[in-house]
Amino acid sequence: MSRVGKYPVEVPAGVTIAIADGVLKAKGKLGELALPLSSHVSVDVQDGKVVVQPVGTAAQARMMWGTTRALIAAAVKGVSEGFSKALEINGTGYRAAVQGSNLVMNLGFSHDVVYPIPAGIKISTPRPTAIVVEGIDKQRVGQVTLDIRSFRKPEPYKGKGVRYETETIRRKEGKKK
Repeated sequence: MSRVGKYPVEVPAGVTIAIADGVLKAKGKLGELALPLSSHVSVDVQDGKVVVQPVGTAAQARMMWGTTRALIAAAVKGVSEGFSKALEINGTGYRAAVQGSNLVMNLGFSHDVVYPIPAGIKISTPRPTAIVVEGIDKQRVGQVTLDIRSFRKPEPYKGKGVRYETETIRRKEGKKK
């Protein structure tokens, strides 16, 4: 039995949920998200709550029960509050800046790294060594931060590179004489 799926998703004020043709649409002040629903679960809106139930007792239905509930909760939070992830850049001369619709980063290569900002994502640089990625889709925000981090992952000896703000880098001791 799913521990996540059995709890209903609270729908805050200002968010509307519509289910039609196997697609759940969440609309709020920040935008609208569409979530395709699995045929293994049934989704109902009751008294300002979204309730997810498995169809049958098959293993696939039990798996999709918790997954669907978590995706619906992320969509509701995304259209009402939004998601945000912060990255930090460590290294001498490493910096980032938003220029038009591109994020331009100097990460110690012979060239600047230019990352085009995808639609639906807002990237800001409050200071040259910090990047904040914001959006309504949790998966896309996470993917964009992962793409930016992959240009120069943090290395364990000096800690240089792009890392998540909450990430701690396990440092290694250097070579000895």
